[in-house]
Amino acid sequence: MLKKRARFWLAMSLTLSLLAFSYACGGKKDDTGTGADNTGGGGDTSSKAQEWTPKGDEGSITGKISFTGTAPAPQKIDTAQDANCAAKNPNLMTETVVAKGDKLQNVIVYIKDGTLADGKKLSDYSFKTPDTEVTLDQNGCHYVPHVIVMQANQKLKVINSDQTNHNIHALPKSGGGNDEWNQSQGPGAAPIMETFKRPEIVPIKCNQHPWMKAYAGVFKHPFFAVSKDDGSYEIKGVPPGKYTVVAWQEKGPTESKPMEVTVTKGAATADFTFDASAMAAITGSNSSLEVVPAIELPMLGNH
Repeated sequence: MLKKRARFWLAMSLTLSLLAFSYACGGKKDDTGTGADNTGGGGDTSSKAQEWTPKGDEGSITGKISFTGTAPAPQKIDTAQDANCAAKNPNLMTETVVAKGDKLQNVIVYIKDGTLADGKKLSDYSFKTPDTEVTLDQNGCHYVPHVIVMQANQKLKVINSDQTNHNIHALPKSGGGNDEWNQSQGPGAAPIMETFKRPEIVPIKCNQHPWMKAYAGVFKHPFFAVSKDDGSYEIKGVPPGKYTVVAWQEKGPTESKPMEVTVTKGAATADFTFDASAMAAITGSNSSLEVVPAIELPMLGNH
C-alpha cells in the first residue's frame, strides 16, 4: 500500500512539474512585433505608439547623389527569348547604374533614425499608412520605375502593359516579417495588389524574363525619396529635429556612411558621392560601394 501511494504522489508531482514548465515556456504571446528595424527608424510597432501628425513647422532634406570618375556603361539586354519583348523594346539596357553626367539616379535616401525637436525619438511615433497606391508597371519587359519607395502596409499595385506573360516574384529576406510572393500576370490581366508588412528593401524579379529586376524600399515612416535623373532628391514634411540620413544603391545594398542632418522650418542639405571606380569593379550586386557623404549645409527660409 505504501509503495502504491508513493508511486501515485510521484506521478502527480511529475505531472504538476510538466504543467508548470509548459506554462513558463509558452508564456504570454508577444504581439508587439520585433520592435526594431534597420530600415526607416524601426521602433515601437505596438498600438501604444503615439501617431505623428504634422504641426505646420516641418522642413525638408534635399541633396544630390554624385559619383567620382566614369560611371559603368549600361549593357544591352538580349531579349530574343521573347519576340514580344524584342519587338516592343529592341534597345533595352541594364539599369543597375543609371547616370547622367556625374549624377546618379535610382538611389534611395531615407532617415534611419533621429530625435525630434520635442526630444522624442523618431522611433517613438507611429505613422499613418497612406491611402494611395504605389504602382509598379511591366512595360517593355522591364519594371517601371526600377526603384520604388513606400511605407509598410501601403498597397503595391503591379500592372502588365506588355503583350506577354510575366511572373512577379518578390524576394524579402527570410525571417524579416515579409512574405515572399510569386504570381503570374498575363496581358490585360487584373492588377496584382500586395503589401509589405515590415521595413525592408525588397528585390523583385520576373521568373519569365531573368533580366527584369526592381527594388521596393519599404519604411516605417514617410521620410524617404529616390534620386531623379539629375541626381536630385527631396524628403518633404520632416519635423524639426536631428536625424541620421543614409543612401542606398543596388550595387552596394549595405547602407552608405551616415550623415547627421539638422532640420528646421526650411531645408537642410545632405549630398552623397559614390565612387565610380569601385562601382565599375563590382560585378555582382552584393558588394558594398565606397560612399562619401558630403558636408551638411543647413539653409534658412522656406523651401
